[in-house]
Amino acid sequence: MMIAIEKIDEIDSFIKENELAFFYVSQPNCSVCQALLPKVKDLLKHYPNIQSAYVNTNDIPEVAEKFSVFTIPVLLLYVEGKEVLRKARFVSMDELEYEISKLYHLFYD
Repeated sequence: MMIAIEKIDEIDSFIKENELAFFYVSQPNCSVCQALLPKVKDLLKHYPNIQSAYVNTNDIPEVAEKFSVFTIPVLLLYVEGKEVLRKARFVSMDELEYEISKLYHLFYD
């Protein structure tokens, strides 16, 4: 289940509290973002140890500066507090699945 982050400090807490923390950075008026989100949610169902969160840049504009977000959507995966995966704008689901699977199985196998 993807939770909604509403404050910038919640992002830091989420990263610290979860070994695998995934962020979907988006805006409601972004058609690419809205088309990609259900696909990402379906993909993440296969990786139960990845905790995921949705970040709306309209609600938290400072996320752009803090996490170097220059376009949306941006998909970020943190492993033990370190960013290990970043995808932006037009995301290949096959490539995303491959990279998440590789990282996940390195961590859990």
